[in-house]
Amino acid sequence: MDIAPDGGAIGHSDADVAMHALVDALLGATGSGDIGRRYPDTDPANRDVDSSRFAAETMADLRDGGWDLVNADLTIVLERPKVSPFADAMRQRLAAALGTDSERISLKAKTNEGVDAVGAGEAVACFATVLVARESSQASS
Repeated sequence: MDIAPDGGAIGHSDADVAMHALVDALLGATGSGDIGRRYPDTDPANRDVDSSRFAAETMADLRDGGWDLVNADLTIVLERPKVSPFADAMRQRLAAALGTDSERISLKAKTNEGVDAVGAGEAVACFATVLVARESSQASS
């Protein structure tokens, strides 16, 4: 989903900051490393890849390990564009990538009110927190 048609984030894959933050949160919550180790930008196979693939693969691996997503909360920090017109579609896309209901995904946006590169409109940040649960029979595995 392109919400910044006049230019957006630049990255090795598709630079979807919400998907990337979500993958990092999932990996971190389960002690499974981070997106840079799992999908390194030195690997040409990750070039221009749709980040929803990273999220789907990560969630599938977590489920294989007995984990399930309870909920996810994302905060995107940027000056422009306004996220609110796209928020519901973004929640649905994030949920679809994770194979869950959009009701489990919270998404909000904030500005940085002129402070630092984000506030100057030169960068974007996203913070994600997830709650995952593991079946008790899997806990000792």
